[in-house]
Amino acid sequence: MATAQPPAEAEAKPKSKKGLLLIILGVVGIVVLVVAVMIGTLAATGQLSKPAPAAEDGAEGAPDGHGAPEKKDDGHGAPAKKDDGHGAPAKTDAHGAPIKGDAKEAGTGKLSKKSPDSTKFEYSYFQVERDFLVNLSGSKKVMSVQIAIMTRYDDRVVTNVKKHEFALRSVVMDAMRLTTEAEVAKPDFRKDLAIKLRDTMNTLLEKYEDFGGIEEIYFTSFIVQ
Repeated sequence: MATAQPPAEAEAKPKSKKGLLLIILGVVGIVVLVVAVMIGTLAATGQLSKPAPAAEDGAEGAPDGHGAPEKKDDGHGAPAKKDDGHGAPAKTDAHGAPIKGDAKEAGTGKLSKKSPDSTKFEYSYFQVERDFLVNLSGSKKVMSVQIAIMTRYDDRVVTNVKKHEFALRSVVMDAMRLTTEAEVAKPDFRKDLAIKLRDTMNTLLEKYEDFGGIEEIYFTSFIVQ
């Protein structure tokens, strides 16, 4: 006769399957719990709300128009210095803003024209409308002159001459009144007088406008009688 299987051995198989299932469920539950705790921690510290740094990195690595990334520093960790368009560092104030040139710098730009051979400068002329009439020093004779100025700078020089016409007339006439008959008789008198009047006018313009700019004085009328 066949021997019957013991009932204890038959019941051991279902119990072992149930135990394995409980172990798997326990492991899955632990993993889910750990993931939930990590997500909660990141949310609490604000890590999930931070934007990706791709935009910033992209801006720093943007090309400079020639295919190469634009440099933000000078190679030593310091910000790159801007220049003034001629290779020289641009002047800046205490806040980093560019400093505009003062009146002296602004008024010294010469007007040039291109030539196949070399650079030539534009000459500008301006004639003072009214004559200058004065008595010679220690004499009954009078001297009457009409003058024109020449400059190779911008039209600011002529503008300043017109602006300060009354003051210029006064200092010019004061200089002319010092002339004597003996000086008039000298061969280079007119040349010397032109230099004296040029320097006198430039001195006054520098006083009020920080720049003279008159390079030559010409007499368009000259009478001594």
